[in-house]
Amino acid sequence: MPSLLAIPLLHQLGVLLFLALPVACASWTVTHEEVFREPREFCKKKSETCGSLPKRKFFYLFTCEYCFSHYVSAFALVLFRFQLLYEGWRGYIVAWFALVWIANVYMGVFNHLRLEIKHENVAIAVEQQELPPEAKPK
Repeated sequence: MPSLLAIPLLHQLGVLLFLALPVACASWTVTHEEVFREPREFCKKKSETCGSLPKRKFFYLFTCEYCFSHYVSAFALVLFRFQLLYEGWRGYIVAWFALVWIANVYMGVFNHLRLEIKHENVAIAVEQQELPPEAKPK
């Protein structure tokens, strides 16, 4: 494996941008999508009712995409051994925070797009309800 200093910064940036995609995908899916609704509701309930602070925080991390993305990013860094700017533990720390940030930017953009699509669908439904029956598309 070549030294991190031999890898161009543009290549490191490209890897960061691509690695943030699966991190964002996994974080969003666990914390928002229907397939994980039941475990997420269980974790939400436990995060509100557990007696000790560490238990409440542990369960909360499965309900918050920002929190969960830290753990998914850490797993991705261990799995892919990605370091950014520096070699060793400093490179992992920089990569970890950069990966969390980029993944959360992706999730924010995705959430914004979903809201816009929902808004457009509602506007279309309202518009179609206001049209007379003969003017509605078939």
